[in-house]
Amino acid sequence: MPRIRGASIEEHHEMVWTDLADAVRELLLERDYDSITMGHIAAKAGLARNTLYNYAADKGALVLALTERACAPLVERVTAVASRSGGTAAERMREIVAAVLEASADQAMQLMFRPGSGPLVAEVPKGPDGPFHAIVVEVENVVRAGVASGEFRDVGDVGLVVELLSGAMRAGAERIGRDPAAFTATVRAAREIILAALVRDPV
Repeated sequence: MPRIRGASIEEHHEMVWTDLADAVRELLLERDYDSITMGHIAAKAGLARNTLYNYAADKGALVLALTERACAPLVERVTAVASRSGGTAAERMREIVAAVLEASADQAMQLMFRPGSGPLVAEVPKGPDGPFHAIVVEVENVVRAGVASGEFRDVGDVGLVVELLSGAMRAGAERIGRDPAAFTATVRAAREIILAALVRDPV
């Protein structure tokens, strides 16, 4: 029976998940995503391959699980901002932009936003089964609230508009991944672009 690290089984599992996230990040610095195998990940994380399969059936499932874990604090933060009463839709949108870009600078989220992560991102489900779906839903709710109040112009297909604007957010996240010092300027530019697309009379 493998030795348990930490004071409990739960703490042991948290430590293993941290090791797995670190292993995937390190491997992505060494090789293309497509060439990474479960054996590589197990070896880098210091696990037996059979133990790794207790955490995920394959590389895609592992990436999804790591992404869901990394996304959880961001989902909670965006949900709190989007559901807050009072203030304007634009104020909530500014906070959400900053929250998402701040999260993209977090090591736990670098798997998704580092330059060249396209093949890895392609493994993550889109739509209701995806780890980012809850964030998209909350952003759509903010846009609809802004339209209903007359603060935002009628953008038509809200889902399509949010999907298009998410491209600007991803570009900003990748920019921060390449140059962390650009964080403040990138947040400012992303806010300007997104609000210019939504606000009825941009100031």
